[in-house]
Amino acid sequence: MEKKKERKNKYIPNLAEFYFKPDYDWSIEEAKKLFSSKKNKNLDKIFYKDCVDGMRDLLPESIDLIIADPPFGLDFTGKESLYNRNSEYVVDGYQEIKITDYKKFTSRWILEIPRILKTHGSAYIFSGWTNLLPILQSIEESGLILRNHLIWQYNFAVFTKKKFASSHYHILYVVKDEKNVFFNRIKHYETDTWTISRKYKPNQTKNGTKLPNDLVRKCINYSSKPGDLVLDPFTGNATTQIASKGEFRHYIGFEINKNVRETIENNLDSIKEGENYKPYHERISSIEELAKKYPKTYDVYKKKIIKDSNIS
Repeated sequence: MEKKKERKNKYIPNLAEFYFKPDYDWSIEEAKKLFSSKKNKNLDKIFYKDCVDGMRDLLPESIDLIIADPPFGLDFTGKESLYNRNSEYVVDGYQEIKITDYKKFTSRWILEIPRILKTHGSAYIFSGWTNLLPILQSIEESGLILRNHLIWQYNFAVFTKKKFASSHYHILYVVKDEKNVFFNRIKHYETDTWTISRKYKPNQTKNGTKLPNDLVRKCINYSSKPGDLVLDPFTGNATTQIASKGEFRHYIGFEINKNVRETIENNLDSIKEGENYKPYHERISSIEELAKKYPKTYDVYKKKIIKDSNIS
């Protein structure tokens, strides 16, 4: 029997977290400078038009990141009385796609992505499970590369009697060039399942659907730099634009429902440029926080630090 090789260095659970640093980082001043240097009159705007027409107007390789939450083809109006939702606060005009048209609709906008996305760029495409297949097929047809199939697990699943209540969305993380894609590892060990709560705001005026700001910010922070341009083809409540603005990113959005214009403008006015930005090393746990969480590992870390300092 062949002797099992021993590890050169004994594995210490969670020790790597004490040494972890984000791959890329910028101070507030650096982030603001990058953001300001790329300002121009054509950015940070919402265009009220069909997204395919809008995407065709964009210059080739002009977009760093795309975040898309398209209609799911579920015969959904946004006014359904789920969890005491008051339909009076839901803006009219949400446009759903018929199931018979869903593949054609999906192909039209996804096939525009490769032309407008930069070589290092990426896209996050949200989907329910019901019509996931047409999206996967369209991604393959476009030549984009599916890099991760993420799951967003949320609260407030709709009650069902004879099947399991659905409490997740699919997020398809796609890229144009795997070798050159920009990805900022801002957490030591990030999995492909994200648990982020929806906020319950029954009396807030909104479009039919709304993603949590924290969810969209997560996509933005992993896959773009300060000053980068983020596109949302289905603006809705402007969650992507709000998240972008707050993180020192520029944005462009398309929205076919003109009734939601006032809501979008009010939402964008509610946040300042860079309001949520913090250097990434400040977003991870400090050594003190890790010491409280993993006291035994901290003892090992301290000994290693002392040993390394003596050697040097």
